[in-house]
Amino acid sequence: MAILPIAKIGNPVLRKIADPVDPDQIGSRAFQQFVDDMFETMYEHDGIGLAAPQVSRSEQLVVMACPGEEGFPETVLINPKILFYGPQQVEMWEGCLSVDGLRGKVTRPSMVRVQGLDRQGNLQDFEATGLYAVCIQHELDHLIGKLFLDRMTDLSTLTQLEEFEKYWKQVPASII
Repeated sequence: MAILPIAKIGNPVLRKIADPVDPDQIGSRAFQQFVDDMFETMYEHDGIGLAAPQVSRSEQLVVMACPGEEGFPETVLINPKILFYGPQQVEMWEGCLSVDGLRGKVTRPSMVRVQGLDRQGNLQDFEATGLYAVCIQHELDHLIGKLFLDRMTDLSTLTQLEEFEKYWKQVPASII
C-alpha cells in the first residue's frame, strides 16, 4: 500500500466533475489497490473520508470510516448519488484534507439516502444519519467540484486550526 499525495485547494482537479468509474474495472487488481491506498492515505492524515479527486484522480470513488461509538463503518462508494435528503438540518464543524488548517460550520441535511456500488461492484442503497450523512455529502461534493467552503453560509465561522483548537474544539469537528 502507499500514501498518496493530497491535492490542495487551488488544484484544478478539485473543481472538476469526476468521471464515472467503469464497473468492469472495479474487480481489477489496480482498482482494488487504489481503494486500499485511499484508505491508508485517509488514516495516515487522520481523516474520516477521502474522495478520489483529493488524490488527483477525477473518478467517482469515495472511502469513509469513523471508528467509535458515534462513528460509522468503513464504506466504499463508487458512482454514488444521493436519492433523498431528509428535511432536518444539522450544523457541524467541517474540515478537509485538501484545505489545510481551516475549519468552518456547514449546515447540511441530517439524513440522506444514498445509492452506489460497493467495493465488489454490488449495488448498495441505504440511509445515513448524523455525522455519517454529513460525511457522505461532504465527500460527494468533491465529485462535483465543490469544497466545504462553498457550502458555508456564514464565513465568520471560518477558523484556522490553531484558533479552533483553542476556542472551539469543545464543539465536535470532523476532518473529511
